Amino acid sequence: MKIEGSHQIDAPRTRVYEALIDPEVLQRTIPGCESLERTGENTYAARMRTGVGTNKGVFNGTVKLEDLRAPEHFRMIVEGKGAPGFLKGSGNLDLEAQGDATSVNYTGEVQVGGTIASVGQRMIQGTVKMMAAQFFTALSVEAR
Repeated sequence: MKIEGSHQIDAPRTRVYEALIDPEVLQRTIPGCESLERTGENTYAARMRTGVGTNKGVFNGTVKLEDLRAPEHFRMIVEGKGAPGFLKGSGNLDLEAQGDATSVNYTGEVQVGGTIASVGQRMIQGTVKMMAAQFFTALSVEAR
C-alpha cells in the first residue's frame, strides 16, 4: 500500500529536520509510541501501542534512518510485530523551506499482515492519515 502526503510546519527547515531525527522528540510526537531507544547509529528499537479498528495491540520493532541529507531529506525504514500482526514499511521525507515555514512531503510503501490486514486497505489508509495528522500537529509544537 502506498502512502503519501504533505504537511506545513511553521518553523525553519533546519529546526524541523532536527526534530524529525531526534528520538526524544519522536517518542513524544508519534501517536502510541511508548519507547524509542537507540540501538546503533541511526537505528532504534521501538514499542508502540496502536492498531486499526478493533485490531489493536503492542508492536515491537525497529526504525532505521538512511540517506540523511540535512536539512532536506532522509529515508525511514520501519518493521514491527505484535499480536495484531506485522508491518513493514519505508518512506522518504523531503523538507522544503517556504519562507519561515517548512513543507514536509512524504512518500512510502507499507505492507501489513496478520489480523490487522483483515480490516481492509481503506480503513488502514484512514488510520495512517489520522496518525500522520496527529504526528505533524504535535511536531509543529515541538519544532517551535
